[in-house]
Amino acid sequence: MKLLLDTHALIWWLLDEPALPKRVAGALRAASNEIFVSSASAWEIATKYRLGRMPQAESLVHGFREILDQQRFSALPVTVEHALAAGLLKADHSDPFDRMLVAQARLEGLRLVTGDQALKPLVPAVLWQ
Repeated sequence: MKLLLDTHALIWWLLDEPALPKRVAGALRAASNEIFVSSASAWEIATKYRLGRMPQAESLVHGFREILDQQRFSALPVTVEHALAAGLLKADHSDPFDRMLVAQARLEGLRLVTGDQALKPLVPAVLWQ
């Protein structure tokens, strides 16, 4: 399975958050799955850290690439095609980070790992519960 982590799913995984569903944790542990983290998530985390909304993310901001490597997660760059698809997404969802994740999941054929109910109708496949 090819999975794209929503930013909150990435953070919950890294913080060992008990609210992360067991099914998701199992999928992230499974060596047979390919796990992707969008560059948009790095941007979102850095922005929230800078604004003081996510002070616990300091080590993640300063060691993002190394942490992804340790977790065996692959960074997914934002391409021009992703940007256009996110901008043209016919949905009232205004969060630019979420719009990018939806566009990337659609274009790359990835299952989005998210608990965000508003995103579920926008992508072909979601993994959460």
